[in-house]
Amino acid sequence: MPKQSGSNIVHQYFKKEDESGKTLIKVNPIHRTGVEIIVPVKGEAETSEIELTGEFQTELTEEGFQACSPLEFNLYWSGLV
Repeated sequence: MPKQSGSNIVHQYFKKEDESGKTLIKVNPIHRTGVEIIVPVKGEAETSEIELTGEFQTELTEEGFQACSPLEFNLYWSGLV
């Protein structure tokens, strides 16, 4: 089996907004890992690495997350927003 490179993975992006702010998640569906950015209405954004279960899409949907654009996630990730 050929070795997988990180550049061959198509990440998935999710977002949830509520009165306290916005949460964006970048998911690596192969390794079931991700990066979560929490953007409060007031204050600075916080990032953390997360691990997901095999049913992460169902769980995220049940928690109120929706698919979002990679551009939106990367604007927050790079600090441009």
